[in-house]
Amino acid sequence: MAAIPPPARERARPGSLERPINGRLYRGTWLLVGIPLLIAAFSVGKPTALRPAVPTLPPAFDKTRAAALTRDLAQTFPDRSPGSPGAASARQWFADQVARLGLRVRREPFSAIIPGRGRVRLENLVVTIPGRSPQALAVLAHLDDVGTGPGANDNASGIAALIELARSYATTVSGHVPAGASIVSPAHTLLFVATDGGEFGGLGARRFAADFRNRVVTAIVLDSIAGRAPSRLVIAGNTAREASAGLVATTAARIQEQAGALPRRPSGFAQLLDLAFPFTLYEQGPLLAHGVGGLTVTTAGDRRSASFADTPARVNGGRLAQVGRSTQQLLRALDQGAELVQGTSSYVYLGARVIRGWAIQLVLIAALLPFVIATIDLFARCRRRRVPIAPALRSYRSRLAFWVWVGVVFQLFALVGVWPRGAALPVAPQSAAARHWPLLGLLGLAALAALGWVVTRARLVPRRRAAIDDELAGHTAALLALGVVGLLVVATNPYALILVLPSLHAWLWLPHVQSRAPWLRVSVLALGFLGPFLLLISFAARYGLGLDAPWYLAELAALRYVSIPTFVIGLAWLAVAAQFAALTAQRYGPYPSAADRGLGPIRSALRHAILARRAQKKASVERQRAIGG
Repeated sequence: MAAIPPPARERARPGSLERPINGRLYRGTWLLVGIPLLIAAFSVGKPTALRPAVPTLPPAFDKTRAAALTRDLAQTFPDRSPGSPGAASARQWFADQVARLGLRVRREPFSAIIPGRGRVRLENLVVTIPGRSPQALAVLAHLDDVGTGPGANDNASGIAALIELARSYATTVSGHVPAGASIVSPAHTLLFVATDGGEFGGLGARRFAADFRNRVVTAIVLDSIAGRAPSRLVIAGNTAREASAGLVATTAARIQEQAGALPRRPSGFAQLLDLAFPFTLYEQGPLLAHGVGGLTVTTAGDRRSASFADTPARVNGGRLAQVGRSTQQLLRALDQGAELVQGTSSYVYLGARVIRGWAIQLVLIAALLPFVIATIDLFARCRRRRVPIAPALRSYRSRLAFWVWVGVVFQLFALVGVWPRGAALPVAPQSAAARHWPLLGLLGLAALAALGWVVTRARLVPRRRAAIDDELAGHTAALLALGVVGLLVVATNPYALILVLPSLHAWLWLPHVQSRAPWLRVSVLALGFLGPFLLLISFAARYGLGLDAPWYLAELAALRYVSIPTFVIGLAWLAVAAQFAALTAQRYGPYPSAADRGLGPIRSALRHAILARRAQKKASVERQRAIGG
């Protein structure tokens, strides 16, 4: 009786790898990461704060007057949303308040596209206090709100503080001394700026930074400063840059003098995540993106204030006075030494000390080494045992082509207006654009993605059960592609490695568990999604987006807030994940040879069309001959 051949998975080559990953080599390489960790430990330092201004003047910030201005603005113009009649009236209100101090307002009109609202006319209001130097210190507060509530804390409180701070310097311009003001002549030019579009990604701050970045030494943003919570510093930006650690330390010291406690800061992990995926809803983000060192002082959280709960009755006058007086003392300290804390840098605050950004990047890049060395060793061993890698690389290429197709369709939909249009800035989480899923557009994207899969599927569906060597080649090709993804992340934003490293080090062990129980394979595969999952949870929880977080991130990509290179790297990572998912589900098949694959769907359709055309032409000729005969 003839022997029955074993299944394809059991017909392994004599030289097949029983343990694909060299565990000893992988573990030993981690010792190299200890050197960057040691360097990072020695890079920890305590930033130096600027000393208080000399001579020290008593704060002239009037609590009663600032609280009254806050309530007046919120009650008189509750709807100050961009483009509304209330916004124009609020701007005139601000100009009138400043005019009473003997100061003039320079209007800076501009326009921008706001997702869900279209193109809107906006206007920044700039009050200039001349100094002995043309180099400027800026204080910003946005005048607008979302239009769904009075916006007393967010941000009538910041505007009221802006007016009260300008009062201290009014004598420099007007020549007369208002009640409660002190004569202060600044060394730097001071700019008090009421921005527009602050609730919608910081449109006014971006315009201001583009116009004044060559003049402004540093900037302070006042946003929602009359809440009941203690003061908080927001240091994240729209790029992986932050205000200098010296500016943060100086601001914290001035707040501690007035409040008796240091202001709150994000946790170390939250700061690292903000560097990996730079994002903030506050106006220091556009300033930092233009190289202007700035940070925000607030009492609100990451998601800012609620709408209807943000009423004048909830304004905390004591907190408003604390922040206002701290800012006044901060301005005086910066006026004497702003050049010492200007510019931007990157770091992570841990308590009162900081870890320098270059040291963190060095550790993250070093964490790539165990993966890279283990993957290169696996590839070399496959080559020595003549395991064919080329078909597996072609399989990955087909998966990458599918995801690139999906990405191209997504971006084309953005160009033709299927997705909301706007500036490359964060979308207001409370706006309809952030919460509304365009179902027709998503259905169209899904249909075209399905069409792309039909074209790609013919090359990816296994024609037989893959042998062990085929699966090993599939893992090796995917790991090589994942290594390239990691290197591209290093070239764009090394901090983003914290989102990618879980997949690198988890999926490296998928070849080891390929023959194990399905639950173990799925668990190892799922570990690789930990980085993107943490990012998704961060947006869902920190910014109150909940289940709308996936669409919000997709919308950031449509608005080009997520850059095209980053978008393409994400597609390449998804193609790797798709290949590993096929291997985990044991539905992987190597790219077929020329003899096996035949014509693809597109070429097959073209061939049938050509043959049909030829047959039609031949029949027409025969009919003409028959008629002529």
